[in-house]
Amino acid sequence: MLLRGRRDPEPARYDRWGGQPFFDALVERFYEGVASDPLLRPMYPEDLTEPKAHLALFLAQYWGGPPAYAEARGHPRLRMRHAPFVIGPAEADAWLGHMVAAVDRSGLEEPDRTELVDYLAMAARSLVNAGA
Repeated sequence: MLLRGRRDPEPARYDRWGGQPFFDALVERFYEGVASDPLLRPMYPEDLTEPKAHLALFLAQYWGGPPAYAEARGHPRLRMRHAPFVIGPAEADAWLGHMVAAVDRSGLEEPDRTELVDYLAMAARSLVNAGA
């Protein structure tokens, strides 16, 4: 809709990318990689149900979805939540590799793909707490 020659703001990426189902599927693909990764798998609980739900809700909220993550878990505090784990460059690279593979399988088009991957790369680097 045009108002005085201006366009309505662009819809949130959450909506544009397909809402919660997009993030649920992205996280499911990501965890397929994690489940067989000898470096990352020991960092996760045996049952991946809860980590999947947390990551999907976090990503959805970050990209413009409802505040379900914050309502369930409070402020993300990503560095604090990941502090108990030894995350070096190798772990961050492995995590990012699985996330990029999941993004690439999502069918997300440019420039959205690059924007999402750039965010994930920044997040992976920000959580490195060892061997940096």
